[in-house]
Amino acid sequence: MKIGVLFSGGKDSTLALHYALKYSDVKCLVSLVSKNPASYMFHTPNIRLVGKQAEAIGIPIIIERTKGEKEIELKDLERAIKKAIKIYRIEGIVTGALESIYQASRIQRICSKLGIECFNPLWQRNQLELLGEIIKLRFDVIITGVFAEGIENLAGKRIDREFLEEIGKAHEKYKINPAGEGGEFESLVLDAPFFRKRLDILKSRIKEDRQGGKVLEITETRLLKKEKNEKNEK
Repeated sequence: MKIGVLFSGGKDSTLALHYALKYSDVKCLVSLVSKNPASYMFHTPNIRLVGKQAEAIGIPIIIERTKGEKEIELKDLERAIKKAIKIYRIEGIVTGALESIYQASRIQRICSKLGIECFNPLWQRNQLELLGEIIKLRFDVIITGVFAEGIENLAGKRIDREFLEEIGKAHEKYKINPAGEGGEFESLVLDAPFFRKRLDILKSRIKEDRQGGKVLEITETRLLKKEKNEKNEK
């Protein structure tokens, strides 16, 4: 089946893409760039880097702009998916949805309206196990925003075994969602086994947002070729 993948550049949509590449014909990525950092539907920290990530992966991307207004932003998503249907003849959409019924139900509604399938390969998976899988697959993932008590020091950190231990403790103490599904944190994938190049951060800084969260603002990046032995290791 010809598939489009809703892609934010974060760990969940990238893991969903990993599965989609195994079981379908991925024709394109679909990304929404929101002006509203508090969008109900879409990931926003460093979202402008999705184009460079798509280049690193080697898959075409459709980027649609949105003001990020609740419910109205769904029209922008529908418009982006329509473009994917027209240009790439996709027959289905893959998402990285984990638990958000709000997001999953609205994407399903759009897909049903447009006559295509909707797949959520991560839906209701154990979230600590998902983080473990990301580490096992050797995804290089950096935390680009933290917005919950008890994890303030994780901004700018990689998702690794140490992170898994820390987020597990925060989950037990503060009852936060360990995969960040409640908006506790956001991430950016710099490399994965199927990337043709890896994303390298040259300049960045951690700053506080208006609500007291910490955001890793990435201002300069480059793409680096992956060595043969590096690809083989992954």
